[in-house]
Amino acid sequence: MKFKNLTCAGRRAVGAMLLVAASLAQASPAQLMDVYRDPNCGCCSKWIAYLRANGFTVNDHVEENMGPLKAKLGVPEKLMSCHTGVLNGKFIEGHVPVQQIAELERRSDLTGVAAPGMPMGSPGMDDSGQKSAYQIIGLTKTGDQDVVTEYGAQ
Repeated sequence: MKFKNLTCAGRRAVGAMLLVAASLAQASPAQLMDVYRDPNCGCCSKWIAYLRANGFTVNDHVEENMGPLKAKLGVPEKLMSCHTGVLNGKFIEGHVPVQQIAELERRSDLTGVAAPGMPMGSPGMDDSGQKSAYQIIGLTKTGDQDVVTEYGAQ
């Protein structure tokens, strides 16, 4: 490119455009998550909308029988919820916030994380304005369950 005939402001504008283009080229693509859900569950769709609003690309799978999928992924019965996400081979069970999904990705010792049940105030369950206390539980490769984080009631 020749910038000889451009004014100083024009050169700055071209430089800014090149900087923006370089930044966009280096931006990471949205993470792809498969979410499996019951066809009759409204909060599952709300959690999917929450994920998309937070930069995830979601493949939405409607499943009549979630049991075999949860068993295949190794989701313990006590951690089960209404929907299951799968991200890079790890499970995300229930209404898990994106902060704990990021934690799951950073931790090589975890096979999944779960927000057991359907806690009020969690992503996808926040319409009422009420917030229950709940925990995000991580399942380790050895089968142990660790509390990843706790949310208090409000």
